[in-house]
Amino acid sequence: MPNHQAIDDFLAQRHIAFVGVSREPKQFANTVYRRLRGDGRALYPVNRSEEATTIEGDIAYRQLSDVPGPVDGVVVMVPREAEADVVRQAIERGIPRVWLHRGLGQGSVSAEAVQQCRDAGVSVVDGACPLMFEEPVRGMHRIHRAMSHRRFAA
Repeated sequence: MPNHQAIDDFLAQRHIAFVGVSREPKQFANTVYRRLRGDGRALYPVNRSEEATTIEGDIAYRQLSDVPGPVDGVVVMVPREAEADVVRQAIERGIPRVWLHRGLGQGSVSAEAVQQCRDAGVSVVDGACPLMFEEPVRGMHRIHRAMSHRRFAA
């Protein structure tokens, strides 16, 4: 279960890789990407597709190791079965923060990925959507935040 300190620390970062953003701008991952980028952060889209050279107008990278410069954190919005591999790459890259996205329903947070982060000393937000906490919180995310408020430790 994520805690507010890990959430606030992650959202304070300025250089964030984003694994799972799509070439299709209508995908929800792209909505999250645009919102986080809109706060003045440098975001680096990561998408394994060989066709993706730019996503949302930014140079896209095939894997975390290809992203240049410092990376303070990585948002992971991939299917549950792919998370552990992305977390392994983040650990190898030395990225100190990982946000494992979880939307409505069962979500895509795997116990294996969470444990990998903890074993490596990586700060992990394990199961929330950044839009529930990125101020100002808008629309349905305000309701989701209120409904799940009790789940998040102080």
